Amino acid sequence: MQYFPQAMNVAVIGAGGAIGRAMVSALASHDKVNTVYAYAREPVCFADVAGAAKIKTACMNPLCAVSLAEGAERVCQALDMVIVTTGLLHQDSLQPEKRLTEINRDNFLQVMQVNTLLPMLVAQAFMPLFRTGSHRVFAALSARVGSISDNRLGGWYSYRSSKAALNMLLKNMAIEMRRSRPGMIVCGLHPGTVDSGLSQPFQRNVPAEKLFTAEYAAASLLQVIGRLQADDSGKVFAWDGQTVEP
Repeated sequence: MQYFPQAMNVAVIGAGGAIGRAMVSALASHDKVNTVYAYAREPVCFADVAGAAKIKTACMNPLCAVSLAEGAERVCQALDMVIVTTGLLHQDSLQPEKRLTEINRDNFLQVMQVNTLLPMLVAQAFMPLFRTGSHRVFAALSARVGSISDNRLGGWYSYRSSKAALNMLLKNMAIEMRRSRPGMIVCGLHPGTVDSGLSQPFQRNVPAEKLFTAEYAAASLLQVIGRLQADDSGKVFAWDGQTVEP
């Protein structure tokens, strides 16, 4: 694994999910990572992970201002990277909408809150904790279905909208950071279809070779992050390094 050009302190928000947990595990086992701050809504154990001593876990709800502030206060070293791996596609009665008539106001707002607003709240709280210098990275999981130009099937109104809006906010943030924090790279990441609870109900038509393990997706995305340059800030990249068009 050759992810990073220098020693790093990293925070992963969403460490309880499949990709988040795999990210934490991969980072902790890397010789150029000093500390991994692993945040999740519920307690997560990484005792069996290589490099477990590097991992500092904490419970945090990024949509709660008090919890988010307390989580940021737990960071005792300057950060080099923050990766937000949270996401919401379905939950109980909340399901992706196939038709206009299926849009539900409360469900729509919940998806937007988790997928779009939450990463910005994390950025707001954690940006002051970053070390100055080059190759500092703020990344959030996006999705190819958030690409307006690539939308050929329609449907999934709230999820598509939330990721498209997230991509715009990341672009906005990248422009701001060029002025206030030169060297900061802001990007979205598309992990592909990962064998997880989020995608499980929708895997039937996914070819076996396109259904990735969380470990593969995490390793691929970390490789992508490791190759990013300043000019890449504001873009969205897929697991294979290809740019996801707006």
